[in-house]
Amino acid sequence: MKQLRLYLMLGYPGAGKTTASKIISNMTGAVHIWADHERQLMFKNPSHSQIESNTLYDHLNKRTKELLADRHSVVFDTSFNRYKDRQHLRAIADKYGAKTIVIWINTSKNLSQKRATHENQAIRNHHPAVMGKEEFLKIISHFEPPRQDEEYYAIDGEGLDPESLSPVLR
Repeated sequence: MKQLRLYLMLGYPGAGKTTASKIISNMTGAVHIWADHERQLMFKNPSHSQIESNTLYDHLNKRTKELLADRHSVVFDTSFNRYKDRQHLRAIADKYGAKTIVIWINTSKNLSQKRATHENQAIRNHHPAVMGKEEFLKIISHFEPPRQDEEYYAIDGEGLDPESLSPVLR
């Protein structure tokens, strides 16, 4: 039986996490949990408040547990930019015998910001408004790159395609 996997995405807004997640899901059959889409389904007018985010991630973590328990690999598409969040999901994966694969979509700050603050990004990710430069900078100020003790793959987000993600799938 193929190794059960939990793919965690890491990167700035606009880095290409969703593009990579869709490619990985299509190539592996892993269930794609897309936090931005799920937020839109759960909340009629998302505010992105802390309370709303806590509710969303409690739900998504529970869903991840259910999928892993049912022996489905998962691509968890959100910004796992904090070490403690990655560790929490690693513990969930370990409980179900899944291998955790952290994928750092390592796109330059300038390109990520250009993508994240473009109106097409808001439409694609179901955001109620276009992300401003200040919001982008606030989000990336909390970014914690992978630590030396973390196993991860750094992938250039400028030209994502199945070939560029093939090392992740071995």
